[in-house]
Amino acid sequence: MKMNVGTLDRGIRLLLASVFLYVGLFLYGGSALGIGLSVVGGVLLVTGLVGFCGLYSLLGLHTNQTREQL
Repeated sequence: MKMNVGTLDRGIRLLLASVFLYVGLFLYGGSALGIGLSVVGGVLLVTGLVGFCGLYSLLGLHTNQTREQL
């Protein structure tokens, strides 16, 4: 698995993950909306921590820049 998520993208994902998880778990806990927000937050958290996004891979996108690309 190659990293295809850049540093700025990872930071944004982690920030959004914390917001979605908070809202999903504490404000709408137990409802269908809360579960959906928690799942989205969990996916953003994992992709932000790992640095790999499967959807980016399928679409051929990448937001990271290696030395060879500069």
